[in-house]
Amino acid sequence: MRYIAADFGAGSGRVIVGTILPGDNIRLDEVHRFPNRQIRLGNTVYWDFLALFEELKTGLKKAFAQYDEIVSIGVDTWGVDFGLIDRNGHLISNPVCYRDSRTAGILEKVFQTIPREELYTLTGNQFMEINTAFQLYSMVLRNDPALKIADKLLFTPDLFNYFLTGIAVNEYTISSTSQLFCHATRGWADEIFKRLNIPEHLMQPIVPSGTVIGQLSPELVSEVGGSGVKVVAVGSHDTASALASIEAEGDNWAFISSGTWSLMGIETDSPILTPEAMNCDFTNEGSVNGKIRFLRNITGLWLLQNLMKEWETAGEKCSYSDLIAEAEHCHLNSVVDVDAPCFNKPDSMNKAISRYCTEKGLEAPRTKGEFMRCVVLSLATKYAEVKHMLEKCSGRKIETIYIVGGGSQNYLLNRLTEELTGAKVICKAVEATAIGNIKVQQMAHKL
Repeated sequence: MRYIAADFGAGSGRVIVGTILPGDNIRLDEVHRFPNRQIRLGNTVYWDFLALFEELKTGLKKAFAQYDEIVSIGVDTWGVDFGLIDRNGHLISNPVCYRDSRTAGILEKVFQTIPREELYTLTGNQFMEINTAFQLYSMVLRNDPALKIADKLLFTPDLFNYFLTGIAVNEYTISSTSQLFCHATRGWADEIFKRLNIPEHLMQPIVPSGTVIGQLSPELVSEVGGSGVKVVAVGSHDTASALASIEAEGDNWAFISSGTWSLMGIETDSPILTPEAMNCDFTNEGSVNGKIRFLRNITGLWLLQNLMKEWETAGEKCSYSDLIAEAEHCHLNSVVDVDAPCFNKPDSMNKAISRYCTEKGLEAPRTKGEFMRCVVLSLATKYAEVKHMLEKCSGRKIETIYIVGGGSQNYLLNRLTEELTGAKVICKAVEATAIGNIKVQQMAHKL
């Protein structure tokens, strides 16, 4: 039996075929990989959803041509972003990227209407300008005509599922990233829609992870094949899928999903909505088992990815392995705050890090190895801070940290994380998101 995991990240997407082997082991075969570009048009930064959906179709066509016994497809993506559908079922425009500037300064405007303590009690979400509620409120304030003609709001994975099946739903884990979901009622937070003048009729029924949404539409089957193949709402938020791949016992463990973003947290039976959790910038989001991911969003390898792009653009060749090897022999101990606003969208990450160090009286990195060491030491330091906060807010002692995703291959970062947190670091699958995606599909077919 085989399943297709379509995994969309902020920089690239993949279509992967997972084959279930004896002992419930999973073999992954990547059949298609493609870039995911952010496109600036005028003053707005968009995702190119039309191109992404075409790439998805290409991947599906390859998968169906190469493999038989494919029973279903699951799509996972990043959180908070969405597309709007009109009454005729048409996409109104390409979805706006969370890195667009339309929400700059929006938090204080929202807090004038809904105090931060009340908003956190309702949703449990970390206050980030990129959150769906704040994107929508920025549209309300601008009197955006798209809201007037929209009939449905679909988060990014829901949008893919809609154009695969023609059926509109909002999956639980992705809905819980929006600052519009109420954990107390496990439904939409009516009070937020009302007080921010966001039209609640846009929202769709919330379905749990593992729900079979429907089958590939006849129109799509005529293009790519796959007659009778089902589409499953997996842990549609990629971190939820990654966490689903971890098999851990007890409560004394935490996870880090390490990529462009580092998401560090624990899994709990119920949300933690205390003032302390709010002040520590923790968010409460859904897990595929209906539990809560109590976590902190941390700027992850974004800094290093931008540095490498700059060097490559300048014609300077570099590889992760070479940079790590060079960093191991550096003695630079400067630590930057990876979450500082100056690192969000700098024209030059090299200059942003150097400027930060100079302003803080720190030794600025000069060589590529020193930049690598600065970034990984700063990340490990942040992980240690967040671990302490997690223990304080949850009352748990964290003894083990599971690291999944691309960052699990950075042995220098993992070693420093173990040293600075005092917890045992266990590196799990690089392809944790795809594995978790497929495990949820497998579960759906066993029900």
